[in-house]
Amino acid sequence: MRGLATRFRSRFVFAAALLTACQSGPTFEGMAVDPPRDMPAFSFTLPDSSRLELGPAAGKPTVLFFGYTNCPDVCPTTLADWKRAKAQLGDKAASVRFVFVTVDPDRDTPEVAQRYARQYDASFVGVSGDAPTTAKIMEAYGVAAAKEEGSAASGYLVSHSSQVFLVNSAGKLVALYPFGTRWEALANDLSSLL
Repeated sequence: MRGLATRFRSRFVFAAALLTACQSGPTFEGMAVDPPRDMPAFSFTLPDSSRLELGPAAGKPTVLFFGYTNCPDVCPTTLADWKRAKAQLGDKAASVRFVFVTVDPDRDTPEVAQRYARQYDASFVGVSGDAPTTAKIMEAYGVAAAKEEGSAASGYLVSHSSQVFLVNSAGKLVALYPFGTRWEALANDLSSLL
């Protein structure tokens, strides 16, 4: 547990180092990343065998979260907040990609991840990559995750970073939303990008 806490702390310090008060760009209610940070592109296979390319998408900002489908608290709360934010955006929401990336690809197949995300909203996308892809995207976003012992009924649990990432249509990370941030902040920031 101590090693995990140290890893989470170092990942948080890494993420915090990216953040400064946004003085020259747009103002965000979330934690602004200034200057915005170029994020690498990643590709995932969806259950219908099509590909989801996570990278720049003209006119479409991406909201990204890393979690797992057996999560008892943080993940369901986060995706429920996404649903509220999407509803507040109204018709503008069609221009936003909401993507849930599993940190537990051993249990969360592409079908399981997609079904989980879509139970909150039919437009949400859930993805699961192979171990190398999962490790690379987690490293790129400074996300940590580690298996922990669970109950006989739940199997193992996964402790994981819990912030939401906002990537603009140019593929740049522009803001973070720590767990517990009001969903209205995300909705307002998305509205300003659209």
